Amino acid sequence: MKVVMVMFDTLTRKFLPSYGCNWTKLPNFKRLEQRCTTFDNFYAGSLPCMPARRELHTGKHNFLHRSWGPLEPFDRSCVEALRAEGVYTHLCTDHSHYWEDGGCTYHNRYDTWEGFRGQEGDRFVAHDIPVDMPEKRHPLNKTGISVTQHYRNRERQRTEEEMSGTRTVQAGLEFLKEHVEKDSWFLQIECFDPHEPFYVPQKYRALYDLPEEETLNWPRYGRVASEDYREDLQNAAREYAALMTMCDVHLGLILDFMDAHDMWKDTVLIVNTDHGFLLGEHEWLGKNFPPPYDELVHLPFYFHVPGIAEGGRCEQLATTVDIAPTLLELFGCAQTPMGEMDGRSLLPALEGRPVREWALFGVHGCYTGITDGRMTYLKAEQNEDAPLYEYTLMPTNIRGYFSEDQLRRGELVEGTRFTNGIPCIRYPVVKIYQTAKSKDRLYDLKKDPEQLKNLSGSPEETVWKDKLTNALKQVQAPQEEFFRLGL
Repeated sequence: MKVVMVMFDTLTRKFLPSYGCNWTKLPNFKRLEQRCTTFDNFYAGSLPCMPARRELHTGKHNFLHRSWGPLEPFDRSCVEALRAEGVYTHLCTDHSHYWEDGGCTYHNRYDTWEGFRGQEGDRFVAHDIPVDMPEKRHPLNKTGISVTQHYRNRERQRTEEEMSGTRTVQAGLEFLKEHVEKDSWFLQIECFDPHEPFYVPQKYRALYDLPEEETLNWPRYGRVASEDYREDLQNAAREYAALMTMCDVHLGLILDFMDAHDMWKDTVLIVNTDHGFLLGEHEWLGKNFPPPYDELVHLPFYFHVPGIAEGGRCEQLATTVDIAPTLLELFGCAQTPMGEMDGRSLLPALEGRPVREWALFGVHGCYTGITDGRMTYLKAEQNEDAPLYEYTLMPTNIRGYFSEDQLRRGELVEGTRFTNGIPCIRYPVVKIYQTAKSKDRLYDLKKDPEQLKNLSGSPEETVWKDKLTNALKQVQAPQEEFFRLGL
């Protein structure tokens, strides 16, 4: 068995109708529909980046117990499980969060890995040297040290060939060249693009009538009055679309290689993402803070398995935690070493059999959502005085450690299903998401795909409160989560 997983960061399922793209500008994503089964009901689990990757490794929901953090000593990674069974594993990535405090344990689970620096605010090129930056930046653009760092990093990425995303894909192709005749390997090609900032060569920008100077290319997270910034948000959408087109070109190189070497007959291909992005929809920019609308959690997912009819569509509900057990089953590995997972293998879904009845998703300490693919329920915090904790043996944030006050207040707690029975430390969290003042939201996705009519308060909400309560019990969410949500 050979498996290639191509992962793009911040790939929204709604990019075609919303952002001015069409298949002539994304021909290789269209090719995926011809070769793969397209999943129409695939959902994120934990947002944002590293929480999603922890789910990819462990097959367990992260957001109920932890925010942004590394793989834990008590975690069991499916990549390590593959290695133990003799599967060679390799990672090519320019996702710089892997070599920060809050993500530093993921890449070392692979036999080998290649990392390429310079994305976003990666602390890469010395930023104490003056750097040329645009004199005027749109007021909705991000500000701060990460922006300065980004423009310093770009001084080493002036051409497409020098860009870290290009180098990531080229590294993946080199692995394929060396391993195309070998068997029993897993290759993960992970591109940070099209994550913001939307930095892309002018030849792609020209396809969307963008000027050489950047417009709204790095939206700051928060609310936005769409009517006041209509043209600016359209520019942001075009900036994103231009970067999507460059991603499409890179994807095409991988598909071309598979075509040239007839790999479709013996190689699995997965193309996926971690979450989407809001570019003015629902009066929001970004992710994390807004309710987890479909633009954020309803994701593109393509799956090719040799011997399965190509070009079909799958309506079965699936989610990020399902990837780990799927990889194990593809290689014939037992799931026992992983412990009990929240995920289920997706192979039955390719035959039209249901994998799950519901999918959970959310951000730690923010909204908690559940869907069955038809209805989606977004539950806001109800009790402002409810405690919030991080369950961890590695008290790190994205960059840096927990505060001294948090460390002093940590307490050892018994092991749970989430920690595979191993005791860990429970640290109090200062809440940054104030959703207690927000409304619960219930939407009928079939009748209201844009999620404009909130059905919260209807008799059907009682049914969905019960479904969410039962789902949280099934995955053994911490008791304070029920209190926080008023369940």
